[in-house]
Amino acid sequence: MWYLNMNAVMAITGMVLILALTRWWPHNKRILLLAFNLCFLFLFNHRLLAFYLGYTALNYMAFWALCYLPRWRKTAFVTLIALNVAAVSGLRILGMASAEHPLIDTAIFLGLIYNVLKVIDALYFAYFFGKDAKTPVLDYFNYILFIPTFTSGPILKFRDFMADVKEPYRVTAEQTEDSIKRIILGMFKKIVLVTWMTDVFDHLSKQELHTHESLFLMIWFYALIFFDFSGYSDIAVGFGRLMGYNIPENFKKPFQSPTLTQYWRNWHATLGDWFRDHIFMFFSRSTPTRWTAAGLSLLIMVMIGLWHGFSWLYLLWGVYHGVLMGLENLLNKTTVNKRKVSKRYFYARCALTQLFVTAAVIVYSGKSETVLHIYKGLFHWPF
Repeated sequence: MWYLNMNAVMAITGMVLILALTRWWPHNKRILLLAFNLCFLFLFNHRLLAFYLGYTALNYMAFWALCYLPRWRKTAFVTLIALNVAAVSGLRILGMASAEHPLIDTAIFLGLIYNVLKVIDALYFAYFFGKDAKTPVLDYFNYILFIPTFTSGPILKFRDFMADVKEPYRVTAEQTEDSIKRIILGMFKKIVLVTWMTDVFDHLSKQELHTHESLFLMIWFYALIFFDFSGYSDIAVGFGRLMGYNIPENFKKPFQSPTLTQYWRNWHATLGDWFRDHIFMFFSRSTPTRWTAAGLSLLIMVMIGLWHGFSWLYLLWGVYHGVLMGLENLLNKTTVNKRKVSKRYFYARCALTQLFVTAAVIVYSGKSETVLHIYKGLFHWPF
């Protein structure tokens, strides 16, 4: 969200320059980064800063307690996760009615749905590693409030972020060039392509639709959200790496995925990885059976759907993808090795996967009227 505000972009760019100029100081990307994160949120809105100071402080105390808790660890672990999920879910259900400004509403809401995943990842780390997971409060606050990925991802892993914290600020000329190119590419996607494609989609979707027009809009919208999501990710990866932190890739050639299971490891990869890692880690310590894997796939996809939004459309979207992925597990078709099959077979499977994704991708519009209008158009033949 920050990247559509030129003042915010200039502030983040200024922070990158400050870090580059103070690279001789071993703690510059810890202390200066925290000062920047706090100042950025304060200037954006002091209420936003107050909210996240309280939210992060409470979760750090929970994290610290879990590191040292000798008894009732599992009970405390589950309770802390449940409280975080309940808090975010409650705010989502209530529609953030307490927020007076729609921009602040968006910042709190978008930040929470990403940050609660980071909070839970830190709790997992504390639960499984105990005292070895202890982390200075400064680094924990930087992890949660890291501005480049605050409202758009990619989702940072606690372990990886803390490993980066220990490394001195070091960005080479080649890394700088690559990061700037990523930022420019992301800006082009988000500001130019997405803006134009959204105008086209909004214009066409308001008209009476026939089969071919609905099909076109579904494919068009798929391309639109790809440029939107990947554009944000490009900018976040670029700025994050310029600040000395290795931001993971969020899109890994998703259109070359021969199965839905592989697709969700490549599309919004950090989100798929988060749900897969945490759900499988908690419910299936050993190698799961096909039926267990199928059930967990359904559970994960339903949770991903509800993470996107509490509505029957997102619930059905999750069930749809979960059932298909469950069938892949039951039929032992979760992966296809490109080297062991013919090119024709591999790309046919890729095309089939994209067909399944395209059939439901319009749900991402978040508007039930638009979704139903486009689906109804599929059955409206032009003759």
